[in-house]
Amino acid sequence: MRIVVTGVNGQIATSLIERGRGRADVIALGRPRLDLANRESVLRAIEASPCDIIVNAAAYTAVDKAEQEPGEAMRINADGAAHVAEAAAIAGVPLLQLSTDYVFNGAGERPYRETDPTGPTSAYGRSKLAGESRVLAAQPNCAILRTAWVYSPFGANFVRTMLRLGETREEVGVVADQHGNPTYALDIADALLAIAARLADDASLDLRGVFHMTGQGEATWADVAEATFAAAERHGRKPVRVRRIGTLDYPTPAKRPANSRLDNDKLSRTYGVALPEWRRSLSDCVDRLLSMT
Repeated sequence: MRIVVTGVNGQIATSLIERGRGRADVIALGRPRLDLANRESVLRAIEASPCDIIVNAAAYTAVDKAEQEPGEAMRINADGAAHVAEAAAIAGVPLLQLSTDYVFNGAGERPYRETDPTGPTSAYGRSKLAGESRVLAAQPNCAILRTAWVYSPFGANFVRTMLRLGETREEVGVVADQHGNPTYALDIADALLAIAARLADDASLDLRGVFHMTGQGEATWADVAEATFAAAERHGRKPVRVRRIGTLDYPTPAKRPANSRLDNDKLSRTYGVALPEWRRSLSDCVDRLLSMT
């Protein structure tokens, strides 16, 4: 199977390239060859890269900066997603579109299901939701996969930030009133490979549409920080205390959902895919990061 993935250095694209070795031929397309905001660039790059399926993992992900640049976020996450979907339709191949928990307002009392009403409260969330609609309109032969709280050994993410802060601090204040599902990008990549194989070979309508895909189990950011520091201690790092704070104690330009939890039952029932429990995957990620130092 030949997979084109947008984004060259992103967490998911990098993980997909790694996990695809020996299982699929993964071709990463990014700037300057592919510029999501430029329709002709996207159409040309994908036309020149014949494949069995496309994964759109590239996105504008600077959540706070998007509040000052809503137009740029929309150009990448909505217009850009539409360009990739159009290219997939022209090529006659399915599309996997990565999306986010930020499409919800975060006020719910339980994990969100795919059928729950959306209501993003940030420019980033609005741009990603618009991208979902544009993709479904341009290429119905697609699966939109909402994920959340992504971390990995690559790029900038919460786990790597905690490990960096832990080198110089004895205590770190971390938000403890936001709840979500920490998700390892390498687990996402494994799931994408399984989903891509099914979608490319099976025309069933129930394989298309919107799905939630996160690590099993829930946590607060403070829980993730504590687990990260505990795993680091096993590598000889000094103990670091986590001071649990509230969202109001750590104001940000973009409003974060208090409840980012996603219900993954539909993905499990439809594809037989379930990501591992987050603590196990986080421990693997920390082990890998610290074994590299």
